Amino acid sequence: MTRAYLDHASTSPLRAVALEAMLPFLAEHHGDPGRLHAEGRATRVALEDAREQVAAFVGARPREVVFTASGTEAINTAIFGALARGREQGRQHVVTTAVEHSAVLEAVRRASDDVTVIGVDARGRFDAAAVTAAVRPDTVLVSLQLANHEVGTIQPIAEACAAARTQGALVHVDACAAVGHLPFAFSALDADLASITAHKLGGPKGAAALLVRRGLRLDPFVVGGAQERARRGGLENVAALVGFGAACVDVTDRLHDEARAARALIERAASVLDVVGATRFGDVSEAGSLPNVLCFGVTGVEAEPILLALDQHGVAVHSGSACSSELLEPSSVLAAMGVDAEHSLRVSVGWNTTEADVDRFVDALPGIVDRFRALRTEASL
Repeated sequence: MTRAYLDHASTSPLRAVALEAMLPFLAEHHGDPGRLHAEGRATRVALEDAREQVAAFVGARPREVVFTASGTEAINTAIFGALARGREQGRQHVVTTAVEHSAVLEAVRRASDDVTVIGVDARGRFDAAAVTAAVRPDTVLVSLQLANHEVGTIQPIAEACAAARTQGALVHVDACAAVGHLPFAFSALDADLASITAHKLGGPKGAAALLVRRGLRLDPFVVGGAQERARRGGLENVAALVGFGAACVDVTDRLHDEARAARALIERAASVLDVVGATRFGDVSEAGSLPNVLCFGVTGVEAEPILLALDQHGVAVHSGSACSSELLEPSSVLAAMGVDAEHSLRVSVGWNTTEADVDRFVDALPGIVDRFRALRTEASL
């Protein structure tokens, strides 16, 4: 069966150009880039080329790019590093929002006992003025997402970043869900730190980066080596990082066209919502949302049975339901929005999604929903 993969917001298939770039470093070039022999020099050149490619794509200087093994690691590096720096200044207050990725929320709660969490509206958007009001003289870090990973809502970070600056706090932007789908330039962002990852834009898993503003020094989160100019210990995953760089080059040339195609596919998928009596979550405007994400709830039917039935029809989607992941808790994003996660599904498209993929979802969903509603009606008689 040809399957329709509609879960790009979780992870995206590897682009062909990334795979092609990686293969020599999986099969031939195996040297440690920290060594002076020929094998080491060859991988060092490839690693630095990848750093330049990533930096060019995200509007940063190459030396501002610190490679990590995941977006989660990049986020943790930013948060724990900022809090360690704050201890020297007697500042431990952190401001963040209720719809951040769990990597942010869990890290700030572990790193500090003084955390202000800003709520959101029904679209999943925080109020920049509320963030501004929460920043204090002892605030060490403001950590905000650029766009939401569950519902796709783009956040108003510019004003919040400016407020943090007035108090001397560091600003970290989680851009993992946005980079590759929205134009992004670290140099134009009034932030000190930004987290990005490869696997959500068609690069390999195991490759990510923390962008660190020039002149800012943070204690490394991963210690035990002087790699990444002593900012992240551990031998770099050269093959994956080479693939990251190649994917960034590919997206640079295709970002506008891919975003436009993704928006059209998402609206095609959304056309079935009225048919099944579903409610769309998040900001539904083009200017206010990621082009590749559709989150919705189906009234009267829990998400997990629909997800499993779609899977049997060859369609892969994501659910905010507690039973659909390894965790036994519903999505904190949907809870903060006042949405019942047990009835939410997320469809997300990417660089290789076709109209046929979306049509398989559109064709399958009404029959699945009707069947489960009929079963529920029978059970209530």
